[in-house]
Amino acid sequence: MVNIDLTGCDSFVKKEQFNEYVNKALAAQKVLQEESGAGNDFLGWQHLPSSIGKAELDDCLSVVDRWLEREIDLVVVIGIGGSYLGAKAAIEALSHTFACQLGSHGPKVVFAGENLSEDYTAELLDLLRVRNPACVVISKSGTTTEPAVAFRLVKSYLEQTYGKKEACERIVAITDKARGALKSLANQEGYKTFVIEDNIGGRFSVLTPVGLVPIALAGFDIAAMVRGAQDAEKALFAASGENPAVRYAAMRNLLYDDGKKVELFASFHPKLQYLGEWLKQLFGESEGKDGKGIFPASVIFTTDLHSMGQYIQEGERMLFETVITIDNAQREVTIPSDEQNLDGLNYLAGKHVEHCNRMAQLGTKMAHIDGGVPNIDIHVEKLDEYNLGCLFYFFEKVCGISAYVLGVNPFNQPGVEAYKKNMFKLLEKPGY
Repeated sequence: MVNIDLTGCDSFVKKEQFNEYVNKALAAQKVLQEESGAGNDFLGWQHLPSSIGKAELDDCLSVVDRWLEREIDLVVVIGIGGSYLGAKAAIEALSHTFACQLGSHGPKVVFAGENLSEDYTAELLDLLRVRNPACVVISKSGTTTEPAVAFRLVKSYLEQTYGKKEACERIVAITDKARGALKSLANQEGYKTFVIEDNIGGRFSVLTPVGLVPIALAGFDIAAMVRGAQDAEKALFAASGENPAVRYAAMRNLLYDDGKKVELFASFHPKLQYLGEWLKQLFGESEGKDGKGIFPASVIFTTDLHSMGQYIQEGERMLFETVITIDNAQREVTIPSDEQNLDGLNYLAGKHVEHCNRMAQLGTKMAHIDGGVPNIDIHVEKLDEYNLGCLFYFFEKVCGISAYVLGVNPFNQPGVEAYKKNMFKLLEKPGY
């Protein structure tokens, strides 16, 4: 389960202030759970984990079995924003860092449709030509420019290489249940399809087939991930000042109102880099509106202490840190002794690398607090499917509560359309 440590904020806030914001967060939680607030038609994620049964999981896993029979060794997942970030975050977190170099078994999952780089697209097509590929395309409408361009190219390659009938067996569409260009195409061609429910927005969709199908195809245990989310759903519905989601939402808003306008998501585990990217979208799109909102940023320590550390320590005092801590490493490596000791590291001989990482984390926390940066520490036991499921649901819940405390609709994103209108006009799209 997710645990939260707020002691790194003690020197920045008064207890009475925090208790006041806990009450605000409890009121916001009530609005969220009673589904009486702005955007309440997008709350399908709230009870999603408890609604997922064996049949839904088996349907996701059926794609794995079907493509293993065809010896598929490359799956291109096409989507943008919430249609790829959750799956990318999970797969990066759970995969062996050097899986490609080790030649691990099972299909390699790669992503497309999240950018319009011609070089990236050409290199993706290079990869398709030397692998045995299939495609998961994720879009409610089927007309969002970036994924639509990527899908047109991948679909064309599959049809030209394998023929239309076989290409249809190599394409899965995750889309609207009844309407949109992708749904119409899937019906016409006979693609295997999964539904994105109308009441679940993209950034809250990681525990739907949007996330579960790619994660399963990468070889990970989606049933364990769902169990983690189910346990978090039960725990985080408690209307209590001890609820970690309530406490975190309260502290975020208190620090924001006290001038801390930037939340720096940090981890001392490099596999969580894309969890940081998922968090940036979740909170940025949910809270950044009406001239309000905490700006989300992310770093990986200790790496980024050698690039961003100076600013964090002594730059403008407008940020606070939320550190995601994995309590137990999955592997063990100890530092050996060296007879010459030219690097001066024999004082570490026999110690685990993770012990050094822990001391770096503690030392960083102390330094940053001393430098005027409040610290929130979020803990999970280990980095596995179950705990990732807990984290995904935890942050979704916090986001809904926190945005209501802030006074904005967490579930719309009107500003996203601004660049599209300009781009369409410049591309001479009909009607623009």
